[in-house]
Amino acid sequence: MAEAVLGIIGGSGIYDLPGLTDLREERIESPWGEPSDALRFGRIGTTRIVFLPRHGRGHAIPPSEINYRANIDVLKRAGVTDLVSLSACGSYKAELYPGLFVLVDQFVDRTAGRQSSFFGKGCVAHVSLAHPVGPALQERIAEAAKAEELPFVNGGTLVTMEGPQFSTYAESLTYKGLGYDLIGMTAMPEAKLAREAEITYATVAMVTDYDCWHEEHEAVDVASVIAVLHENADKARRLVARLAADFPVERQACPVGSDRALDFAIVTAPEFRDPALVAKLDAVAGRVLKPAS
Repeated sequence: MAEAVLGIIGGSGIYDLPGLTDLREERIESPWGEPSDALRFGRIGTTRIVFLPRHGRGHAIPPSEINYRANIDVLKRAGVTDLVSLSACGSYKAELYPGLFVLVDQFVDRTAGRQSSFFGKGCVAHVSLAHPVGPALQERIAEAAKAEELPFVNGGTLVTMEGPQFSTYAESLTYKGLGYDLIGMTAMPEAKLAREAEITYATVAMVTDYDCWHEEHEAVDVASVIAVLHENADKARRLVARLAADFPVERQACPVGSDRALDFAIVTAPEFRDPALVAKLDAVAGRVLKPAS
């Protein structure tokens, strides 16, 4: 089995990951363009860690302009096998209160115009996304949260909107009425691309607000979000440190097959594959994809 390498994508309010030893920084080039920032490599205990701030340091990149393909590609090139996304989000349920962590296991994609696949004309592939989160990785995160005595809920559905504006009142009521638990702006297409890259993925959704549906709370604004973000940041770092401390040395097989998602996904015959696209897929699909001869 391959060595387990834990990737961490830091969302709003998490632009660094203190506590890493053997720390170094490296900019890795991607054929998919510029990633959000340089990667930071280090260790927590014996676990190799690769950290990437999703919005870049200083929060310079809005959700719609993040190069999700480049981010996942460089993490794959860095050897990441398991990826934990830390994301701020709004809540549609009173019991999912600001400051709570929700270990999301399902997503609804309401984004528009984002590049959501590494594959396309010249090399077509279809991966299963029925279970987008690796259950074993999610359970490890839950155990870490318990050990740190952090408030969390295991399981939930996150709808991803385009942003950067917050929801209208009508949208908020609609998503709440559909039974969704949370709303955010960045989980998609991140989870889709991680699955295509055969990286096991999980999201820690850090609740910051109630969107704008709650009669007893004012509509979400940046000031209120930032206040909760600061409180969540320390808890997120503690969670990551505990997760890494107990992480396996070797990559474990994923119960839903995220580590072998491309086994039967590519449908384009070798002789019809676009060599230029195949070349760009060297990291993402190198395990199964051979250039046409």
